[in-house]
Amino acid sequence: MRENGRVTSATRQPETPAPALPPRLIATDLDGTLLRDDKSVSPRTVAALAAAEEAGIEVFFVTGRPARWMDVVSEHVHGHGLAICGNGAAVVDLHGGPGTHRFVKVRELERDNALDAVRLLRGAAPGTMYAIEQTYGFYQEPAYPKMHMEVPDDLAPAEDLLAPEGPGSTEPVLKILAFHPTLDPDAFLTLARLAIGDRANVTRSSPSALLEISGPDVSKASTLALCCAERGISHEEVVAFGDMPNDVEMLTWAGRSYAMGNAHPDVIAAASGQTVANNEDGVAVVIEQLIAERR
Repeated sequence: MRENGRVTSATRQPETPAPALPPRLIATDLDGTLLRDDKSVSPRTVAALAAAEEAGIEVFFVTGRPARWMDVVSEHVHGHGLAICGNGAAVVDLHGGPGTHRFVKVRELERDNALDAVRLLRGAAPGTMYAIEQTYGFYQEPAYPKMHMEVPDDLAPAEDLLAPEGPGSTEPVLKILAFHPTLDPDAFLTLARLAIGDRANVTRSSPSALLEISGPDVSKASTLALCCAERGISHEEVVAFGDMPNDVEMLTWAGRSYAMGNAHPDVIAAASGQTVANNEDGVAVVIEQLIAERR
């Protein structure tokens, strides 16, 4: 772990570790990071994103959200128009606006691994409820809570949903959502990682006991690394932002990284610096400083 920068106040510029190379790419989480708590993109942030692209710094939105929830930022993409969704399970082209996204890369969770994860976690944490996120479909168990007013394509036990002949069997599985009604979120995450082992990658981005289970090597960091390699961009040239445990690998991988003022303690420990909270436009504050450094 790297030593953290000091926590900044709303009136101070974030501390910026001296980089070996100027930044070429900004990778930012959305909820709790780029977006304010009301899920809006502030005018200051919109201007900062546009200024970064104009300065030749690519911007990637890197989120746990599925592609169908990207409307909130689809009009703010520039240049390449790509976003990393599902904690690295998909790279999506947002050009064309809401409802017209195209999957550029899919890193699926194999159904055998998914079934093993469900079986192992059922044994370790009885009472866990599941939903299945696919490229276009969303399926859930009957008891799984309606957290986002999502209308599922089908209701059935997870084992049936993941069966070779189950609904949506022709679509790749991007991730499993696992919810527990009573466990502490961090305790649930630790328990699940121990139970599932290397069969899948387990993380979380919700304040509730809701886990996100992806393919064994799938994370925001690993997919971002693939996208950067395609562009000839090294990790030292990446600046990353995040607030929750699903951002930890990305923040550790990037040459410069910032935990938001509202970040989870594990994120603060992983990042090389810290900015102000999402409601205070912490990402925009750093982007403005990065651009000023280039002048």
